[in-house]
Amino acid sequence: MDTLHILKDYLGYKESRLHGRYITFKDIELLIAELKSFCSVELLGTSENDLPIHLIKLGTGKKPLLFWSQMHGNESTTTKAVFDLLHFLKDSNNQLAVQILKECTLYIVPMLNPDGAEAYTRINYNKVDLNRDAQERSQVESKLFKALVDKVKPLVAFNLHGQRTIFSAGQTNNSAIVSFLSPASDQERTITDSRKKGMRIIAEMNKALQTVIPNCIGRYDDGFNINCTGDTMEDSGYTTILFEAGHHPGDYERETTRKWMYLSLITALDFITKNELTIDKYEAYFDIPENEKCFKDVIVRNFLINNVKKDVSLQYLETLVDGKLTFVPRVAEISSQISDFGHFEVDSSTSKIVFSNVLDNCKIDDIIDYLSIDDEIFSVFPIKK
Repeated sequence: MDTLHILKDYLGYKESRLHGRYITFKDIELLIAELKSFCSVELLGTSENDLPIHLIKLGTGKKPLLFWSQMHGNESTTTKAVFDLLHFLKDSNNQLAVQILKECTLYIVPMLNPDGAEAYTRINYNKVDLNRDAQERSQVESKLFKALVDKVKPLVAFNLHGQRTIFSAGQTNNSAIVSFLSPASDQERTITDSRKKGMRIIAEMNKALQTVIPNCIGRYDDGFNINCTGDTMEDSGYTTILFEAGHHPGDYERETTRKWMYLSLITALDFITKNELTIDKYEAYFDIPENEKCFKDVIVRNFLINNVKKDVSLQYLETLVDGKLTFVPRVAEISSQISDFGHFEVDSSTSKIVFSNVLDNCKIDDIIDYLSIDDEIFSVFPIKK
């Protein structure tokens, strides 16, 4: 199915009850309960702080596919996309959805780290990064996940994450809105047959995405770390694909990026459903430029500090304040010329720029209450005012 057909009915499938970046178990609890009339919902267990971790199972096909999201609690975009995907799969009038469920069996963990999601942190309740716990399995979430992998033995594993606004698609001023990785299975980063199959699927997703966000797809670094879940999966012979939901310009809530993740997931499912996985044509994966770190959230050019013109970059700190996610601008870099690109840029030579609380003695790590441009308070949502 081509990109236009996949996106045509997207708004009808979008789960409108999920919005923004701060997605917790409370936000998906009712949605999971509603799924019980459509598919199997199983309680896998509870987190280190006793929050439920669920497994959603649907489809009757011979191709087992495993999906997990919010292994890092503050990476919620793919969780939203997963629930959009579930609405798509519930549509018995959609021929592709019916075919996917006939050929595949999907196992979905929508929130592997509910404690991290509640606290809006990468780590879990015990301050452990679950994506570095694949070997030691010191945490209950890691044990639950390993038992699930052993049970499912997935044909393809979908490791769903989110990435910061700093990433670009190569050394360009194109934001890496979506990034993918076929993880390495050894220090030599050997291109195994398992990886080639993942690369082939990624190439299909890239082809679809290029039609809507051209030149904004990145390839994540494949440096090997056996403690990482994807690397461990590939080391065990499971074809694994890492998804990274990035920054679409102006989309700090990741509502537009969520659509591109939905498109990516359905494109992958369409390909897997209709084809036997082979190692053919995997080379197109390497046409995707590697991720680089070429962006800051805001760059103010030629800002006068102690009568010397400097470039000043701001990066948002994502912080929970009274249960609400707030993006607080912090001074990240001060230089005579910042080579990075800003998602928003302004030049002090042509505009009156005031940092609310730092004035001439602007320093690295200063927190900015607000930025004003020509006496107007500037806001790139959701900048704190």
